[in-house]
Amino acid sequence: MVTAYVMVKAATGEVDRLKSEMSEIDGGIESVSVVAGDVDYIVKVNVGGPSDVKSVATSIHELRGIEDTQTYIAME
Repeated sequence: MVTAYVMVKAATGEVDRLKSEMSEIDGGIESVSVVAGDVDYIVKVNVGGPSDVKSVATSIHELRGIEDTQTYIAME
């Protein structure tokens, strides 16, 4: 299993709607947390391999209202 964290920046006014939409993405999203700071969400992903991380991150990035994403794969 691979654990990854996707930092997500949303357009103004889209935070509540996008949390729900990200939670519905199939493929290993464990949690979607709204956070304060430079990003709006931290999405925890648990999947089978790095290519699955890419697939989930791409699905998030393609949602209407997402401005930017950064993906980090946990090393332990």
